[in-house]
Amino acid sequence: MRFIARAPARQHKVAAPTHRPARYRRLVVLAVSVLAMTGLSPLTATSAQGAVACRVEYTIANQWNPGFTANIVIRNLGDAVNGWRLTWTFGAGQQITQAWNSTATQSGANVTLTDAGYNASIPSGGNTGLGFNGTWSGSNPVPASFALNGTPCTGTPSSPTPTPTPTPSPSPSPSPSPSSPGNLPASFRWQSSGPLIGPKSDATHNIAAVKDPSVVYYNGRWHVFASTASSSGGYNLVYLNFTDWAQAASATHHYLDQSGIGTGYRAAPQVFYFAPQNRWYLVYQTGNASYSTTTDITNPRSWSAPSHFYSGMPDIIRQNIGNGYWVDMWVSCDNVNCYLFSSDDNGHLYRSQTTVANFPNGFSQPVIALQDANRNRLFEAANIYKIKGKNQYLLLVEAIGGDGRRWFRSWTSSSIGGSWTPLAAEESNPFARANSVTFDGTAWTRDISHGEMLRDGYDQTLTISPCNLRYLYQGLDPNAGGNYNTLPWRLALLTQTNSTC
Repeated sequence: MRFIARAPARQHKVAAPTHRPARYRRLVVLAVSVLAMTGLSPLTATSAQGAVACRVEYTIANQWNPGFTANIVIRNLGDAVNGWRLTWTFGAGQQITQAWNSTATQSGANVTLTDAGYNASIPSGGNTGLGFNGTWSGSNPVPASFALNGTPCTGTPSSPTPTPTPTPSPSPSPSPSPSSPGNLPASFRWQSSGPLIGPKSDATHNIAAVKDPSVVYYNGRWHVFASTASSSGGYNLVYLNFTDWAQAASATHHYLDQSGIGTGYRAAPQVFYFAPQNRWYLVYQTGNASYSTTTDITNPRSWSAPSHFYSGMPDIIRQNIGNGYWVDMWVSCDNVNCYLFSSDDNGHLYRSQTTVANFPNGFSQPVIALQDANRNRLFEAANIYKIKGKNQYLLLVEAIGGDGRRWFRSWTSSSIGGSWTPLAAEESNPFARANSVTFDGTAWTRDISHGEMLRDGYDQTLTISPCNLRYLYQGLDPNAGGNYNTLPWRLALLTQTNSTC
């Protein structure tokens, strides 16, 4: 991935009492006055009675001087809420500068976040995610307490609210591929679909290409994230979901510049569920190695603002990049460590690491994990997967062939951080290349380019079954030409035809 209204109905009048006792009138006036002082209408006050219990999770996702990004999850442990207002008091002069999934107001240290309309309802036992960017000076402590619709969020249900149903972690989904262990073959053959996912422009997005996909199967649906390239060559991210690949072409495209991810250069996403934190991560490139998080993968507006794994381009990459580009960040974890890979379009694959406990912080300075004197043979778009049931990992890297067309090489290793042994790594024996693919109908592409394996699960281990592999990739009309950043890439699916299982 390079830089590349109706009249009112008649109402019957009902005779009202001609007077009320003076004490009654005084009580009404007093109640209205109290509501006015608290900023609540009678309707809002009624809504507040429903929020009888809640818990707020406030996390500082990223911090620099003088700014920070905070993510918030509101967990409703009581009755269903329809319309919410979250309040707290900052303890050290922090100021909110930008919020997402809410409307923020601040008076001195007092903060109020109100729902954004589309996320106004929180069912009993449900949650909603939001966040903001802010500034700090001296210190940045977490607020001591929160209130939802005026009710303190203590995490304890109030009687007589029924025992809440806690928000579950993602439950296991039916595996999209066979689950029995098997072996990787020494060579690979594939059947390709025609284009399944293409550009969908709207009033504010003039899309020329959909590319660089990442995909997970969760709760009975495929969730696809991809880069979009505009007709002017600018990049951003898109999300769509569907239950069956036959529905992929008609799925709604949600542009992630409408979330905390925002506008500007964002490309080459990778999605996974980081189980230790009960949180989804989207890793992507911004000119840096960046990520956003959410607790709800189905809500495209819920992603947080970009945070960065590094403060800037690491020295070793700067020293070796030549005329290339720093691209295609990829995270893969084992039981102890998480590894961050990236490419430079100049024959180098880089790797750094941190512990699972410390992720996403604390990544080491990168080292060169793999290199080739011919930059085209080790170009970009690396994927690393755990082979299910085996102490084996599979590495894929996109190359540019002697004919100028994209294809994939492969290696294996017994550890993510170890050395890699070639598997199917030559044009005559590729992991995936046009000459190893049979097409449904006309061969619509000669490029087998940047993509993602259909996984056996969705967590940070990126596990795949070696049986009947499937790979979502980007292809291109062989007659297309011009600026790389505006080429009309489409997404299609490879299915392995020579499984050893």
